[in-house]
Amino acid sequence: MESHRLVAIDDCLVQEQDTQKVINGIVQLLNKYQIPIYDERKNSGILRTLMVRIGIATGEVQVVFITNSVKLPQKNALIREINQRLPQVVSIMQNVQNKKTSVVMGEETIHLWGKEAIEERLNELTFDLSARAFFQLNPQQTSVLYQEGLKALDLSKNETVVDAYCGVGTIGLSVAPYAKEVRGMDIIPQAIENAQENARRIGAQNTHYETGTAEELLPKWFNEGFRPDSIIVDPPRTGLDERLLKALLKQPPKKMVYISCNVSTLARDLVQLAKVFHVEYLQSVDMFPQTARCEVVVKLTRK
Repeated sequence: MESHRLVAIDDCLVQEQDTQKVINGIVQLLNKYQIPIYDERKNSGILRTLMVRIGIATGEVQVVFITNSVKLPQKNALIREINQRLPQVVSIMQNVQNKKTSVVMGEETIHLWGKEAIEERLNELTFDLSARAFFQLNPQQTSVLYQEGLKALDLSKNETVVDAYCGVGTIGLSVAPYAKEVRGMDIIPQAIENAQENARRIGAQNTHYETGTAEELLPKWFNEGFRPDSIIVDPPRTGLDERLLKALLKQPPKKMVYISCNVSTLARDLVQLAKVFHVEYLQSVDMFPQTARCEVVVKLTRK
């Protein structure tokens, strides 16, 4: 209980094989070059976290070294050997997190080598994924999840949608062909840049993406005369921000879809949302096989 002791894992049945292969290869290099590993108790060392992600449809792999400082010893040697040993790696990035926090990534991201973003395809759409941009861990089931979200939205061509917590725009761009206008927001500027580029790539001219929080931008858009018919939210495990919840209770759209990865915070938020919405149904989607976790799609309509 409450232990942060690291345990070596060289195989994982629910992880993509290529990501595990890359992790194992880089761990060997970290040992070879004796890269100082961060010690949270002493607040010393360099490397805090190694993040590896893959575009399932493209096979492109991105490596992110998350460090305690801008300094990364043996950086050039690491890049050279990764190129030689792991040709599937097309992007090497460094993220600096120098705060004593459980938040994995910091604000500063440095491009070390290769592409700044990898590509993934979903439902015939291609997305750029930068280092800090969120994307579902199970792309095969993500297609199912978003189809359930689209079904719950039940859009008509003259309706407008807000995609809160939009990330690189995956949900919003999936529903854009069925809506009059889609607007999305995210607090990570690189994710918004990805979303804007992804929209340009597919020619989605009915989209608008802006950096900021939903609780800040929704009232701003309301004041500008934009009244969304629907809102779709896919928040982090902590659930809806309290200010966003208040904004939704004050000016509820006709329809709302809540995609949750944490049933506890979902239940908490639904107690409040049920004051102004009917909860039509809940549909679970198993995104994490062999675990106790699942995603839940909730359809809500204004009372």
